[in-house]
Parts: sequence; C-alpha cells; structure tokens
Amino acid sequence: MTRRTEWPGTEGGGAGSESAVEPVASASGPGAGAGSGRGAGRRSRSRTEDRGSPLSSRAGKGEPLDPAEQARNICLRLLTGTPRTRKQLADALRKREIPDEAAEEVLSRFEDVGLIDDAAFADAWVESRHHGRGLARRALVRELRTKGVDSTVIDEAVGQLDSDQEEETARALVARKLRSTRGLDRDKRLRRLAGMLARKGYGEGMALRVVRQALEEEGEDTEGLDEPF
Repeated sequence: MTRRTEWPGTEGGGAGSESAVEPVASASGPGAGAGSGRGAGRRSRSRTEDRGSPLSSRAGKGEPLDPAEQARNICLRLLTGTPRTRKQLADALRKREIPDEAAEEVLSRFEDVGLIDDAAFADAWVESRHHGRGLARRALVRELRTKGVDSTVIDEAVGQLDSDQEEETARALVARKLRSTRGLDRDKRLRRLAGMLARKGYGEGMALRVVRQALEEEGEDTEGLDEPF
C-alpha cells in the first residue's frame, strides 16, 4: 500500500514522480521505509512550525506583558464606571505586585490626562454622601482620608458645606426618623435620634439642639435636655 506525498518542486512523471511515492510498509525490511517515513514526518513538522509568527508563539506560551502595560490595563479596568483616587489605584497595583517604578509612571500619566483627579473625586464624594446619606463634614473628612485624599484637597471639598446647610440636613434626618420613635419615653427617643446624628458625623451640640427642637414641636417636655447626651 502506498501514500502519495506532494513535496515542493515535484511534478507528475519522471524521477520526481517516482521519488514522491513513499512506502508505508516495506517488505524488504524496516530500514529504508520506516526511516523515510520518520524523516518525512520531521521535515513536515519543521516546515509547519517555521510558518508560526514570533508574536503568536509568545501569545501561545502566555508570556507576561510589560509591567507598565499591565499597570495601565489594571487601572483602566478599575476606573471603568467608578472614579478612584490615586492611592486606591496605587494600592491595587501594589497588591498585584506591579513594580513601583512602572506603577508611578502610569499613575502620573493618568493624572496628566485627567483620568485620576483627587480634587474632582473629593468634590463629587462630598456632594453625593452629604445629600444622599446626610453625612456631616466630620464623617466626610474621615471617609476621604481612608481613600488617601490629601488633607488640603479634603479641606477644600468639605468647605462646600457651611454650618447652616449642615444643620438643615440634620433637621431633615431627624424629621424622617422621628415617627419611628413615637411611643418611646423621652430619654430613649433622645438617645436614638441623637445617636443617629452622631454616627453621621454631627457634633454633640448641634445634635442635641436639633433633637430638642424636634421633640418640642411634638409637645414633649424638654426640660433638662440641655445636658450632654
């Protein structure tokens, strides 16, 4: 039984044609036929491998990307849909063992093009967390510090809120919570309402004043409620 293998440069007829007919099994012994089969197989595989490009070879082997390229990919993925501070991104790169030099290069570049902007982040955070959650300046400062925002930037951001606006928000918070405390004794209502404001960062003096006024409007006797809670 024979198998016809087409080699580059062979044509039909003549000696070239005869050499293209290759025995699969030879009755004259294993030497010539088996040896020719192995050699042809090696040559065929070699030619196939030579056609592969270096790029596809590297991709197939899963060689790691350049550290700066890795850092860019990580930062872009983390910034998709969610603003982050420089420190948050730096922490993420460190966790993924990106070299400091590559991380610094990418973070600085992202700042230059405006993809990282801690001042804009802080302004948006104050706006969202104050109006959405009712947080006072003290709580906002604490949160921005944990995100690595510079103290000067924090001061400018929370400076958007003045005392009058903060107290107005505190009154709105107490008004929403007041109904759920009805039926409790006065001191328990005071502790619950004032504690809610304290957790949101309001100072003791403002919290006591706002809660006392709210209870008075409901007809509660607030005598003795000037004491710190």
